Amino acid sequence: MSTTTEEPRVLAASTTTATPRRAAAHRARRIVLPALVLLAGLALWVAVTYLVLDERRRFLLPPPWAVAHTGLVDPNSRSAIAAALTQTATVALTGLGVAVLVGVTIAVLMSQARWLEESIYPYAVIVQTLPIVAIVPLVGLWLGFNFSSRVIVCVVMSLFPIITNTLFGLKSADPGLHDLATLHNASRWTRLRTIAFPNALPAMFTGIRIAGGLSVIGAIVSDFFFRQGYPGIGRLLDIYRANLNYEGLIAAIFASSSLGIVVFWFIGWLGQRVTGAWTGPGR
Repeated sequence: MSTTTEEPRVLAASTTTATPRRAAAHRARRIVLPALVLLAGLALWVAVTYLVLDERRRFLLPPPWAVAHTGLVDPNSRSAIAAALTQTATVALTGLGVAVLVGVTIAVLMSQARWLEESIYPYAVIVQTLPIVAIVPLVGLWLGFNFSSRVIVCVVMSLFPIITNTLFGLKSADPGLHDLATLHNASRWTRLRTIAFPNALPAMFTGIRIAGGLSVIGAIVSDFFFRQGYPGIGRLLDIYRANLNYEGLIAAIFASSSLGIVVFWFIGWLGQRVTGAWTGPGR
């Protein structure tokens, strides 16, 4: 009897100790594997700079340490990139906030009436397929080359994924829950607040994460084409290109990419907190 009762305890103890080990191994793998890819990319970069390009053309792809010195050490370049990146981040986040308000509102309206979805959705698709390179100069000519015009470009770029993902989440709630709400004579607002909207949160934040990267791209593209007003990172990229400052150009490109990564990560983190708080055990 003692042997049979102790066997489950041994198995439970081994399972308990194995689970943290697997979690630690998984966390380590998520750090080590991207680090190895980064090292391989840097090695390839150095090889192209010194083995593929001759000395006369080496300025086209300066080595990583030259780019790091320009972007992180040189005070003039560092301050210029930081100021431009701050301006671009302000435009992108403002446009993303407006796009979230507009996109979620449109998706909620479309989910409440079939005729509204059939009326609005084709135009949402049209907005997504507009060539942004052609639209940006028109926005500048119509509305001026100011902060508001840059925000409008970001909204146009980031609106569609918010609408489609939120609408998908609102319409994918469990039909059994709607049947239960019907039995209790729940109003349309009650259904939206207690069933549809909580169910739509994961899909909505997925759309916002996609829209965050698109909003950053919209801010950079608008700044690149407007060439007026306080310069953001797009204008700085054009200045470095015109001056053949490839160290600064590549450093600014990495800064732009870092902004998109930070926005993507933050929205993912925020989505986990919001969906966890909304759908947790207390709900």
